[in-house]
Amino acid sequence: MTKLDLSQFKPVPGFDSLKLKAEIQAEILHETAGMTAVEVREFFRRESEAFQAEITRLRALKQT
Repeated sequence: MTKLDLSQFKPVPGFDSLKLKAEIQAEILHETAGMTAVEVREFFRRESEAFQAEITRLRALKQT
């Protein structure tokens, strides 16, 4: 396992990662309110697939 060199990542002035995390968590809580455990699992499966598709799309764009 190689060590990740974090020096390549510079802080973005004015960006609050904890605020973003809280906002995303609140959005997910709102979207999954009233769902059963099975429905929540399906929600995350669909979101994961959509995220993977977006990563694949962006990688393809980067290589062109």
